[in-house]
Amino acid sequence: MNSTEQGIAKYLGEDRLRYLQAVHIGIAGAGGLGSNCAMYLVRSGFKQFVIADFDRIEESNLNRQFYFMEQVCTNKVDALCENLKSINPDLDITAHATAVSRENVHELFGECDVIIEAFDGAAAKKALVETFLPTGKLLVTASGMGGTGNTDEIKTRKVRDNFYIVGDMKTECNAETPPFSPRVAICAAKQADIVLNHYLNKFQEAK
Repeated sequence: MNSTEQGIAKYLGEDRLRYLQAVHIGIAGAGGLGSNCAMYLVRSGFKQFVIADFDRIEESNLNRQFYFMEQVCTNKVDALCENLKSINPDLDITAHATAVSRENVHELFGECDVIIEAFDGAAAKKALVETFLPTGKLLVTASGMGGTGNTDEIKTRKVRDNFYIVGDMKTECNAETPPFSPRVAICAAKQADIVLNHYLNKFQEAK
């Protein structure tokens, strides 16, 4: 184990850390939700990721996304790999600089145990949920995180045993309620916490 993993193992124990490191996590979208959720998951001990996003970093992303000024204009997936590996250099990340669609979503994430939905567009969200909900994979989505205040309204809703939605379910990100770092980060952290809690419980059940 490297020094980061040794530090995480102080909280998890080596057996639980190894269990988490075997989980394959798909991150569908590398913006405010996806980049931060991936960072929280790496800090929680997860190691294997598939990340897909077609976009490049803009200055306006830096208010809430896990990127830095010198990375502006670069592909988000490439920059995110770099930033995550600065936390744990031994991560296993497959990065796809491509848009996710109904046609390629299974090819991109079919081998993953977990899929984090972190899209802006409703069509991509719908395609991901409809593709993976019947498979039994853990699916964690988000809806409603714009603006400021009322952070207690950001809830975790369990729809099925393998399907969760995080957010206030109403506040879209738009000109009146822009995406600011605190509420976006809360949603991302809650998404990561669902995954961590799910697999720690599975580890306990397997003992």
